[in-house]
Amino acid sequence: MTASRGTAIVTGGTRGIGLGIARALAADGWNLALCGIRAEDAVRDVLQELRTGGRRVIYVSLDVSRTSDHSAFVDAVCERLGRIDALVNNAGRAPRLRADLLEATLESFDEVLRTNLAGPYFLTQRVARRLIEQPDQAGRRGTIVFITSVSAAMASVNRGEYCVSKAGLAMAARLFAARLAEHEIPVYEVRPGIVATDMTAGVKEVYDRRIADGLVPNRRWGTPEDVGRVVAALLRGDLPYATGSLINVDGGLSIPRL
Repeated sequence: MTASRGTAIVTGGTRGIGLGIARALAADGWNLALCGIRAEDAVRDVLQELRTGGRRVIYVSLDVSRTSDHSAFVDAVCERLGRIDALVNNAGRAPRLRADLLEATLESFDEVLRTNLAGPYFLTQRVARRLIEQPDQAGRRGTIVFITSVSAAMASVNRGEYCVSKAGLAMAARLFAARLAEHEIPVYEVRPGIVATDMTAGVKEVYDRRIADGLVPNRRWGTPEDVGRVVAALLRGDLPYATGSLINVDGGLSIPRL
């Protein structure tokens, strides 16, 4: 087994895009601290899979929207794995009901923004303080990645709260990039497009047709592995002088076309 690259936190790292990221990082030599709202027994098979390469993988139950739990979570990761070298803010949720913008509720807005925006914003604040305080390793203090969505810039009027949350998260990535650059902590935004996960399973037939009709220039769904490869490159330090950068992983969906 090769030497570890360090410890990476991946929120929501046991399913969907998060699992694709976790798999790519484990293959690239990272120890992993994963969190999610499910009990550890429910994700035991995933943890065993990620450990097959000999990496240390832990799971801590955490609802990222509960900001009062962030401190205990960060302490638990450091206690069990020694330090934190990277944070991938991936956990998020869609509205429970896709409602027209004129019918959407405050309850849904609050729930989505607590998970998708307030949660990663304040978890990043907590982790960034830890990265600044700890000694650097091989000249690096750490890396932070925000997983947003093409919905940060493309309007979907039947899930406005989701779009607003991702647009806010895109700004959070820029803010933390500007604040942490002096500490040599690069921050990136990775913006997936239409990715095949359990979150998009309910609209598969609709997007199968739209993708076949050319909505996505690459003419296929994205995969969690597509996102994972990009995140692995960022955490390796392949783009060291590009803090604050946005990387679209969308098959060309966001390219303006006539």
